[in-house]
Amino acid sequence: MRWLIAAVVLVAVLAGLLRWRRPAWYWLSFGVTFATCRVLGRYRAVMDACGLTVPPPRWRLAIARMANRPVPEPRAPRILRLRPTRTGLVLRLGLRPGQDAFDVAASCDRLRHSFGMFGVTSREIRSGVVELRMTGYDVLRRVQMPARAERSTMRVPVALREDGGVHYRDYRTTPHALTIGATKSGKSVYQRNLVAELAAQEVALVGIDCKQGVELFPLARRFSALADNPDTAADLLDALISHMEDVYQLIRSEQRITADTPDADIAADIWDLPDHLRPVPIVLLVDEVAELALFATKDEEKRRDRIITALARLAQLGRAAGIYLEICGQRFGSELGKGITMLRAQLSVRTAHRVNDETSANMAFGDIAPDAVLATVQIPVSAPGLAITGDASGGWSRIRTPHTSLRAAVDACNKHAHLTPDLPALDAFRPVLASPAVPVAIPAPVAPATP
Repeated sequence: MRWLIAAVVLVAVLAGLLRWRRPAWYWLSFGVTFATCRVLGRYRAVMDACGLTVPPPRWRLAIARMANRPVPEPRAPRILRLRPTRTGLVLRLGLRPGQDAFDVAASCDRLRHSFGMFGVTSREIRSGVVELRMTGYDVLRRVQMPARAERSTMRVPVALREDGGVHYRDYRTTPHALTIGATKSGKSVYQRNLVAELAAQEVALVGIDCKQGVELFPLARRFSALADNPDTAADLLDALISHMEDVYQLIRSEQRITADTPDADIAADIWDLPDHLRPVPIVLLVDEVAELALFATKDEEKRRDRIITALARLAQLGRAAGIYLEICGQRFGSELGKGITMLRAQLSVRTAHRVNDETSANMAFGDIAPDAVLATVQIPVSAPGLAITGDASGGWSRIRTPHTSLRAAVDACNKHAHLTPDLPALDAFRPVLASPAVPVAIPAPVAPATP
């Protein structure tokens, strides 16, 4: 008997230690069993307490009266499937007549407490079917991306969602994006992770980094063009617009609009072209967009208008030509001048890390998901990489990017440097990889003042 007690105590101590130090291991070894029992054992009572039940149908009441039986209990949504995952449980429910998916979504916080889970989110699968994704622990505290994340053409994993799923950046579905975040909020790590994933794709990377290239130039082996100041950026954007016009001419010449050609074969963008004619897609990454919009003289104002106009044109017309925008910055507001709100309207994906003011959060989500603004301003300083992401559909979620060092991103770009395409229109902006060392004057240290 003593050995049994000792074994139980040892297992309890091991479970507590795993829950404290390795919550993912605890969930896979003990937590998934306990959580399944809690959900199935409390299901009917919890649904009744949360108001997610409906009265029995009249025919059942009539049969109960005729048979002199007790009145049937209210009916909860049917459990269609309960599936454990590496981070939680997925519960698929079939709604009863008269129930609404919004009622389930509004009760997620109460369901989280009742089932003893860390988080509960809901989404409508189809008419009458709702899926609850429940997480057993804080998956964003220590981000661990799945070993086998799905990757496809122009679709790469970049972060982990709060429900345990993978957040993907799909350029063919949502071509342009805006990413904002204060200093040390994780915005640069998000950008590095995106570049490291895109490096393995058949894609041309073009960068504008007005911080003298300190963020993007270490990754230069995988970039087809780079600009490190506003003057070069303006010329680079003009070259991209010229390339876009050439691609449109190619699409027009290959549209195959004839009477014997099926409608599905008529080309309207580069993805409808044959493989041997399809131009390589381009992803333009702009770091610190505010530097492109600021000006102090009349000449700089003309350059600024030229840059913002070019970005707006690429955002409006670039998708069909295979040009996709990633606009990043610490601050993004209407005070950056005319054309900024027009540019924002074309950026359908919004990602906001911790910001220093509510105006930036409103600029990111005020027009698509107003309730995400409050979640953005509540991101703590102690959680770099945590962000709120949403799109034009109005949905939003919390995500966190796995930490990717600059060394790891450079290694990924160097490994796939052979995939860097040669674009004749951008040859003038191709980064110089080997250059002689230039001596840099370093300020002498200031001697402390003598008392």
